[in-house]
Amino acid sequence: MEDVKAFIESGILELYVLGDITAAEREQVEAMVQEHPAVKAELNEVEKALEMYASVNAMEPSAHQRTKILNSLVTNLADDNTFKTKNTEATVVELPLAASNTTNFYKYAFAASVALLLGSIVAIYGLNNKLEEKDAALVAASLQNQKFSKTVDYMDNELGVFRDSSYKVIRLKGTDNLPTGSLLVAWSPAKQKVMIDLKSLDMPVNDKDHQYQLWALVNGKPVDLGVFDKIAGDTVTMQEMKSIASAQAFAVTREPRGQC
Repeated sequence: MEDVKAFIESGILELYVLGDITAAEREQVEAMVQEHPAVKAELNEVEKALEMYASVNAMEPSAHQRTKILNSLVTNLADDNTFKTKNTEATVVELPLAASNTTNFYKYAFAASVALLLGSIVAIYGLNNKLEEKDAALVAASLQNQKFSKTVDYMDNELGVFRDSSYKVIRLKGTDNLPTGSLLVAWSPAKQKVMIDLKSLDMPVNDKDHQYQLWALVNGKPVDLGVFDKIAGDTVTMQEMKSIASAQAFAVTREPRGQC
């Protein structure tokens, strides 16, 4: 029974009905049909299925095409001079179990299935591209939201500094080295916090080899409060520097990067 099952599942019965097997395979199928009722029953089911498919999908030709085809057949077959017969006796030809139009419809169905599969692959590929584009757009939107959120936080921080009465706002003016330079420093002795307003910073953009450094003068001695950069187009408005409790003055110098 296992051999019979394997024979049925091999697909040779479908090929037999379509007439697409060798003479040896045909003999094998016919022998199995005679020997095993299950094979014969399966062959009948295959024939019925293909005939049903052909019936459902059959297309009625137009009147013009029908007349043209019939006239062609009549003309060709009626012209006895075209054929030279050697024998006037009727010849009986054994036909395969399946009709030729069934074969054609089956092949068309297979071709349609392949086309549908290819179309599905193309559609899936296009959908995948669209999903990737949407993912990229979501990432960009997320980054934009993060940037916006960061800007809002800085604005809140800036407003909080200028609203807090514990902060002293000090404007540093330019020296002979940079007469037009200026920077706004907000310092809270009580909180020991120092903030600089980069939005008000009026200094040249520093190069990659230098940074600006903020100093506090405590009892005549400079105390490092950290470094900062002047970046073109930077949206950051406030930057917190190092803490200090007391200072008599503040100053800014330009120093080599990494040595501050």
